[in-house]
Order: sequence, then structure tokens, then C-alpha cells
Amino acid sequence: MYRSLLCSTRLFITALDAIDSGANKSAVVSCNKLLKKYPKSDLLKALKALALVRQQKVEEPIALCDEVLASKPTDESTLNAMMLTLRQLGRHNDTVIMFEDALKRQPQNEELALQTFYAYVRTGNWKSGQLLATKMSKQFAHNDNYPFWAAMCAVLQANDFSTPPAIREVLYKLAHRIIASAWKTLDGSAERLHLYLTVLRELKSHDEAMALLKSEQGRVICSRSLTCDEIRRDIVKASGAVQEEGEAAKARILEQGDRNWLEFLSVLDAHCPTSGEKPLPESVGQAREFFVKVAEKDGKKDRSGLLAQLELEKRARAHGIIDDSSRLLALLKCYLETFGDKAVCYEDLLPYVALDSEDLAQWTRHLQMLPPQTDSVQNIQRSINVHKLLRFNLAQSELAPNAEDARAMALIKQYFEALPLGSELPKTELQPADDLVILAAQIFVNAYHISQEDSYLHRAVIVLEYGLLKSAQSYKIRLLLIRIYRLLCAPQLALEHYRQLGIKQVQHDTMSHYVLSRASMFSLAASGDLTYVSECLEASQVYLSNSQEVKAGRYERHSTTTNTRKTADFIVRAFQGEKYSQIANFTEFEDRLDNSLARDLVKMEHVRMRITHEPINADLIDMEAIELKFIFDRAHHDNRDMQVIPNYQPASQGSFYAQTTILEKDPGHGWLNAFLKVYIKAFKLASDLDTTVEEKLLIGDRPKPSTTADSGASLVERLSELKQEELDELTPDELAFVRYATDLSNWLAPYHDFSRPPPAVVLAEANKQSELRAKGINPPASEAGVTNGAVKKEEDPPAIQEAPVSLIAFFDRMQDRFRQLVSSTAGLYELLHVATLAQEALILFTIETLRFKNASLVKMHKFGALVQSFKGIRARGLDVASEIGKELVKLGEAQCTAVKRAEIVDACKDLRMHSQLTHEYILDIAKKITDSRKKVLDGVGKGVKRIVQTHTS
Repeated sequence: MYRSLLCSTRLFITALDAIDSGANKSAVVSCNKLLKKYPKSDLLKALKALALVRQQKVEEPIALCDEVLASKPTDESTLNAMMLTLRQLGRHNDTVIMFEDALKRQPQNEELALQTFYAYVRTGNWKSGQLLATKMSKQFAHNDNYPFWAAMCAVLQANDFSTPPAIREVLYKLAHRIIASAWKTLDGSAERLHLYLTVLRELKSHDEAMALLKSEQGRVICSRSLTCDEIRRDIVKASGAVQEEGEAAKARILEQGDRNWLEFLSVLDAHCPTSGEKPLPESVGQAREFFVKVAEKDGKKDRSGLLAQLELEKRARAHGIIDDSSRLLALLKCYLETFGDKAVCYEDLLPYVALDSEDLAQWTRHLQMLPPQTDSVQNIQRSINVHKLLRFNLAQSELAPNAEDARAMALIKQYFEALPLGSELPKTELQPADDLVILAAQIFVNAYHISQEDSYLHRAVIVLEYGLLKSAQSYKIRLLLIRIYRLLCAPQLALEHYRQLGIKQVQHDTMSHYVLSRASMFSLAASGDLTYVSECLEASQVYLSNSQEVKAGRYERHSTTTNTRKTADFIVRAFQGEKYSQIANFTEFEDRLDNSLARDLVKMEHVRMRITHEPINADLIDMEAIELKFIFDRAHHDNRDMQVIPNYQPASQGSFYAQTTILEKDPGHGWLNAFLKVYIKAFKLASDLDTTVEEKLLIGDRPKPSTTADSGASLVERLSELKQEELDELTPDELAFVRYATDLSNWLAPYHDFSRPPPAVVLAEANKQSELRAKGINPPASEAGVTNGAVKKEEDPPAIQEAPVSLIAFFDRMQDRFRQLVSSTAGLYELLHVATLAQEALILFTIETLRFKNASLVKMHKFGALVQSFKGIRARGLDVASEIGKELVKLGEAQCTAVKRAEIVDACKDLRMHSQLTHEYILDIAKKITDSRKKVLDGVGKGVKRIVQTHTS
């Protein structure tokens, strides 16, 4: 007996050690041996399920979890093991139910109450969290955190997008009542005060908030907590105590030496607010005297005093208070003289240099009288700021390509003169003259924008690449190169520079659009090169890293887990540490990341690449249909950073970012919705999974529906509507593609709906395959699913309608458009845009006609005439795609010639006046550009030809 018990203990310890060390197969073996002796052990079942799910298995751990959940465990070890397993399966709501059941059985167990509360937090169930925390505050009164937890949950529930506006005030009043009853006047917690003030601000209880802030407790906490001081300023401004705050700010500035810009804004708002009644000239004069005094005291040590004078003058002019018309210009000159050698000078002055004609002429003359100097770091920085300021106010008449070229050449000359200043700097440092080369490149891009001559882009690339040789860590130069290389149809070079940036974690969410916007246009996936496909997956890791997604096969259970778990753990820790000021930020961050527009734009591009590379089968169709529907129901946040690239173009021109946007349109919410509608309709028609089948086959929690999804319109109705916002973001060729796809799906929908197998048949087949996989047997491909299976129906099939003429007309349009572009001077990326849309239309036709390849289905439902009508459309699509593929390969060969390289070298011959920009150096870059162009044109062309072969039958 003792020997048997000892062996069991050893096996149990072995299983635990195996799980901890990642030896999941060994853990399963040990658990199986123990389960033979203890078949009813919930802990062993939970441990086995955990080991199995970490092996990316689905069916058996789901069954084990269901067994354990049915027994309603209360043991801490079992609950913890189940929590880990359910989390990786995406069954977060089941975790909540499990802890709720355990707490009902042991209502006095504070640890179980805490774990249940944390489960509510992880799932964003703020209402239940508030109720439980309130109960805990009464039941376990020794812990004074619980009332504030309850109040915080009420605030979070009020801020949730699904909460009706009428209920939000009620929830804030509830939070106020909870905090007021728990508040202690001697409590020195800044976080609790921040929460209290937040609630009072939302309720507009300004008198109570001001009384709290004026108390000894409030003054002490706000003096040492920036977060509390920030909310204090908001409340003071909302309460109307602006004058009082302004006087207090003056004292802090003069007596305490506080140079926080918020203090200066308080003084400005007190004497010359941006809105409301016109201030008295005397009040403006008092503020001016005060800021002059501060500026004289600080001298060159701090910029705040002079900046405040500029802001005051701007506000006074907006109110029509101009007692001295020359003051603004004098202040600009003074600021430039005092702080012109600072890198921030241009950005500081930018809000104030939009001058009228007379002041502008004087300002321009003053700047022109400042000769460029390259003898010291300070002087070169001053010269750079002068160049930027002069450029900002250039008139449209001064921006002819030749004039821009002359300006750029002058800047390049100064750049080389200033390079010796950084000759001794380590490689990790930036050259002080970098902005000169960036300015020159942007001037070349503006000349290109005006003239549409690629030679200016080639010049920009030459000088920027040289700039990188001297400042390898300059992200600004690399971002400029990325944008220009995409314009030059050299995507591989753009991708190389993007990878050199070393983008990490959440930066993918804000930066990936620089190379992945319309990436399918440059993708060579159809010819076997998965570079861009891999980049899409890499960019998506930030969204997937927190969720253990279980890969699903045909009719296997599909995981819908999302990237919210790590952030949810941070929120739990914030509750534990009473960091209430951080919780709202964490929840907002979680929401913005999980519903990121960039995330789903990348996903859409990945789908468009995937269908060119992988076989079109039921696995692909079912998986993408489900995932894209979830995306469609999201309320997206645009987290993309468009401002990280500096813009030094004149105010009369568009920004550098806009000038380097390929096809002149950035995909956004409208573009995504338009393409989602195309592919959801196509995959939904081709799939056998209807809503009821999906509910039974999917595991994990469903994403919260957006307000759009809850608007009352059905999915079919929302898919059929194209909004103006969506049309506006499409290029003319994309709009033609969307209309083609709409006509195709509308035509074929009745035949798909009629011939789709009933849900019971689909589920029976799914269960059969699940049983085989649970036994370790993979069903043969021929048995994988019932798609295209013929099921006899009693009603008559829909009448066969002729194919819309718009389908063949679309391919005719693409052929004509491609031929026009080939014979014109259009950018090569435009050719790729048309080519990839034509191939996409052909693949979409295959997806939507895949069901009707089943001869028995066609015969049973008398769809022979329908299938016959496919031939003409497919033949036309194949002819057009074949011609496009051949022409792209031919163009690719023409790009990689000595003549093309010589054209680039010749366009940059003026740059060779600088000894460092040698013929060999320019030729080397020219070769890289032409090689990259050849690679993408040849690769896309061969990919199109391969797709023609694949989709011929």
C-alpha cells in the first residue's frame, strides 16, 4: 500500500515537473498512468488538459475541461491549472463561471473571492467586479482597498463603449457614493485622490472638488503627484477659478522657479484666453510684463519666457489687440537670436510664422541676411533652422523644379562642408548636419511632385544613402528612403531599410504601414517568395503574443482568442497595487491594440497574398470567413503614426508623407471595410459553415460586438451596403474590382445558398473528423469535409440567370488600363496595382465557383447551364492575366540593363561635383534600384503566369 502511494506521489511530482519544464508529452504520460488509479481526480484531468493544450491539441483538452467544470472544483491547485488551460483555449468566460461556482460553495474564502474578482477584471466584466468588490468591502472589512476597487469598476463600466449614455452618470454617482463613504481625511494616497477627483470632475461637482483640493491633504498630494496636479488643473479651469490659478502659477514660476509649461499656460489663460470674451488690454499688458521679467531672468537657460511672449502675442492678435504691430516680428527675431542654435527652434516657432504679407517680407529679409555658417555645431544648427524657416513660407511661384533643384544642391554643398564637425563622433551618434541632407531630399521630392520626373527621386536616394553612411542610426533618413523606394518601385530596398530600424513590439502597430500598406501589390508569394507574407506575420506578433491560439484544421474547432491577456494581467496588478490612474490607460491601450486598424489592414493584405500562394480549399475558406467576420464587427482605432517623418515642405504644398503616398491614397477604415465586404461575401458563399455551425465548432469567447454590429442591421445587409467613405478611399481600379466582386457574389449567391449542405450534415462530418483527430488520425484530403457534397432538396432550384456582362467587362477594362500604363510614363507601381487586381479577380472567381466543380452536385441541382457560363468569364480572365504576366516579365528584363543604370547615373551627374559622390558610388545605388525593380516585376509577372496555370481548369 505504502509503495503504491509512494509511486503515485512520484508520478504526480514527475507530471508537475514535466509541465513546468515544458516536457508536455512526458506530463501526459504521467497523468495517464495516475488517471488509471484515480479516474475521478479533477486535478489530474486539469494538468493533463494543460499539457495537451500546450501541444496545440484541442479536442481532448476541451473534453477534459468540460468534465472538470461539470464537477465544480474548489481546490486551489485544480482551479489554477484550469485557469491556465482555459486561458490558452480562449475560454475566459468559463474561467469566470468556474470561480463563481467555487465562491458560491465557499463564500467565506477571501482568496476565492479575490480570484473571482481578478477573473472579472481579465474579461472586462466591470459590473460583476463592482458588485463583488462592494460585497468584499463589507465581508472582509480589514482590507480598505475593496471600496476603491468597487468605485474603479463603476468608472470603467461607465467608460465602456457598450454602456448607454444615460447610465454613465448613474455609475459615476455610484462611484462617488462609494468613495465618499470610504474616504479618510488623513489618507495620503495620491492614487485614491486621483480616482476621487476623476469622479468629481465627471459629475461636474466643482465645489466639492475644489474643497478637497484646498484641504491640507489635497495641497500636499498635488504638490508631489503630477497625475493629481494634472487633474487639479482641469478642475480649476472647469470651475472658473482661472484668475486665481493664474496668480498662483505666477508665484510658482517666480518664487519656486517652476518652468513647467502648464504653469505658463495657466497665466496665459488668466490674462488672454483663447476663447470667450475679449480680454482687457491692461490684462494683456500685465501678462506681457510678467513674461518679459521671466525671460530676462532666464536668459539662455530656459525658453519658456520667450515662448510665452510669442503665444501671448498670437492670442492678442486673434482678439484684435495690437498696440505694436512690430512686436511679433521682434519677438521672432529675438527668439531666433537667443535659441536659434537649438534643434527645437523650428518646431517652437512654427505656430507663429504664418505672417501677413508685410511682416512676412521683413521676416524673410531678416532670415536671408543670416549667412549659412558651418564652422561649429551651434552655427550649423542655426543655419539649419534658418533654412527650415525660409522654406516654410515659400510661395507657390517660387517652387519651380529648377529653383528647387538649385536649393537642394546648395544644401548638399553645406552638408559636405559641415561633415568634418562630426568626424570624431562614434558610429552610434548622429551627424550634426543630418537635417541638411534631409532637407535636400525633401526638396528633391517636392520637385518630383511638381514635375513627375523620377530623376529627382534618384537624386534624393543618392544623398540619403550617403547620409546613412555617416549616420547609420538615423531613423529619419531611413523612413525617407522607405517612402521614396516604394515610389521608385524598389520594395525590397524599402523593406531592408525598414528592418534596419529594429521595430519592436507595439511599434509594429504604429509603424508597419510604412512597408505593409498595399503590400500585396509588391508580394511575390505567387511565385514562391514569402518575404512579405513573413513580414505580415512578424508585424502581427504583437497582437498574438498574449494569446495561445490553437491552430485549426478542416472542420476542427476554431480559436477566437484575442490579444488581451497580457494587458489584462497588467490591469490586475494595477488593482493589486492601487494604481488607479494607470488602470484607465491600460484598458484604453488594450482596446486600441485589440481593435487596431493597422492590425486588420495587415491581416487583409496577408489574406490577399495567401490566396495567391496556397491552394484554394475548404480549410482556407472556412478559416478566413470566420476571422474576417470578427474583424468586420470591430470598432477600429487608427494607431498609425503618420507624423514620425519630419515635414519640411512649404506651407503651400502638401506634406512629405502625402507626396510620397503611392496611388495618392492611404488605406484606412473605408478601404478596409470595402475589401472585408468583398472577401467575407466570397468566403461565406464558398463555405459550408453557417452561423449555427460556427457556434458549435468555435471555441473561446466571441469578441465584443461593436456599436455598428448592434445597430440592428443583419450581417447580410451590412455587407451589401457600400458607404461613400469606403468608395472615397478606393483607387479607380480598386473601385472597379469591388464592383466586379459585388456583381459576382450577387449573381452566384442563390445557387450557393440552395446547394449548401444542411447544418446537421456539416456537424456530423465535423464530429466524425474530430473523433479521428482525437485518435491521432488525420482524415485523407478526399474526406476532409462535405463542401460540394450533393444533398437532395425537395424545393426546385433557382432559375439559371445569365452572367452579368460587367464580369467580362472588368477584365477588358484591366487589359486596356494595363496597356495604357505600359505606353505612358506612369510609375511602375501603378502597373503592379492593375496586375495584382486582375489576378485577384481571377482567384476570387475560382473561390466563388469552387462548389460547382462537384459533378454530382451540378447534375442533381441541374446547374449545367450555370457551370457552362463560367467558361467564358474564366477564359477572358486567363487571357488578360496571361498577357499581363508576360508583359511584366518583359518589363523586368528591360529594367536590369546598363542603359537603365546609365539613365540614373546621368540624372545624378550634378551630384558628382562633390568628391565623395563618385561615379562608382552612384552606379552601385543605380544597380540596386534596377535590380530591385527587376525582381518585383519579374516575380509578380511569373506569379501571375503561375496563377494562370493553376486556375485554368
